[in-house]
Amino acid sequence: MQIQRNNILPKIITYLVLLIMLLFTLMPILFMITSSMMTSRQILRMPFNWIPEKFNWINFSKAIKGNDFNYIFLRNILNSLIVSTSVAISTVFLASLTGYGLAKFKFRGRHAVFMMIMGTMMIPFEAIMIPLYMVVMMLHIQNTYVGLILPFLVSAFGIFQMRQYLTTFPTEFLDAARVDGMGEFGIYAKIVLPNCKPVIATLSILAFRGQWDNLLWPLLVSQSEKMKTIPQYISAFAEERSTDEGAMMAAALLASLPMFILFMSLTKYFIGGSSVYESRKG
Repeated sequence: MQIQRNNILPKIITYLVLLIMLLFTLMPILFMITSSMMTSRQILRMPFNWIPEKFNWINFSKAIKGNDFNYIFLRNILNSLIVSTSVAISTVFLASLTGYGLAKFKFRGRHAVFMMIMGTMMIPFEAIMIPLYMVVMMLHIQNTYVGLILPFLVSAFGIFQMRQYLTTFPTEFLDAARVDGMGEFGIYAKIVLPNCKPVIATLSILAFRGQWDNLLWPLLVSQSEKMKTIPQYISAFAEERSTDEGAMMAAALLASLPMFILFMSLTKYFIGGSSVYESRKG
C-alpha cells in the first residue's frame, strides 16, 4: 500500500503542475473572449468580472465596421490570408525541396551550403529590414502583395527542419523508386512529400502564424488602407484618442479564428508524426 501511495504522489504533483500551466496559458484567451462581449467600463473595472453582466454583441459589429465605418476589416483580413497562405505554401515547397537535396544528395560543398543557410538565422530581421525596404522601393512594389510576400518566400529554419526530418527517411525507398524508373521530381512529389506530413504541418503553422502576426514589415510596406494587414487594423484601435476596448478585443478574437482553425485542422498530423518519428529513432 505504501508503494502505491509513493507512485501516486508524483503523478498528482505532475497533473497539478500541468493544470496550473494550462490555466496560465488559457487565461489571456479567456480574457479576450469575455472582454469582447463587455463594455469598456466593465473591462476596466477592478476586480475584473470574468462573466459579462450583459453580452454586448455590438462590439463585433464595431470591430467589422472599423473606426471609420468603412468595413476595411474584411479587406485587411483578406490581405493577411493571402500573404500568410502564400508564404506558408512557398516556405513548405522551397524548404522541402532544399531540405530534400541537402539530406539525400551527396555533392561537394553541401555541408558548407547548409552551414551558410544556418548562418542566416543568426542575422536579426531588424538588421536587414532597411536594405529590404530600399529594394522594395527601387522595384516599386510597395503597397502590393509582392512586396509583402517576397522577403519571406523561404525560411532558413524551414530548410533546417525539413533537412533534419529527411535525414531519417529510409534511402532504400528512394533507390527502389529510381530502379523502377521514376524521376527525381516524381520521387520528391509522390514519395517524399506524402511521408513528410507531420513536419509539413508544423512548418505550415509556423510560417502562417509568422506572417499572420507580422506587424513590423507591413508597417513599412503598406501605407494604403486597402493593403494593410490585420495586425495593423488592430493596432489602429489603440491609436484612437478614445479607445473602445470591447471592440478591440472583438477584432482580436475574430482575427484569431483563422489561426485557431488552421491549428485544429492540422493537429492530427502532430499526433501521428510523433509516433512515426519515435519508431524511426528506434
